[in-house]
Amino acid sequence: MSRVRLSRFASLAVLSALVAVVTVFATQGLAADAHTTKPFSGVKVNGGTATHSKQGNRHVLTLSDDFQVPDTPAPHWQVVDSRGNTYLLQRLVVKGDKFHKQIVVPSYVPDIARVEIWCAWAETLLGEASFPAPLQ
Repeated sequence: MSRVRLSRFASLAVLSALVAVVTVFATQGLAADAHTTKPFSGVKVNGGTATHSKQGNRHVLTLSDDFQVPDTPAPHWQVVDSRGNTYLLQRLVVKGDKFHKQIVVPSYVPDIARVEIWCAWAETLLGEASFPAPLQ
């Protein structure tokens, strides 16, 4: 009888340890897929970050909750690759106080070194945030 209880106890302990290990690896895997920039800095955008994540085959950039949309006529998402090529993407402000907090990076962008907020009307850089290393 004690032999059966010991086996059940041992099985439960092994199962609990296995669940803990899988949870740790899953958490580290999610963290490894997400990369965050340094805080934005510039003439109109100071503070907030952008986070890169991969959702399936899509590369997604997301602005942090503390990001403040600049009060300018036409702020846009812009990314810069490791060679210095810039890619003007989507308008940041949709309508009124709504804005694109998240954007899918087009497949023709080879890598991302920096995320910029660009005023297309004034053709001025409003703020930029760089990744520690270019993301591919």
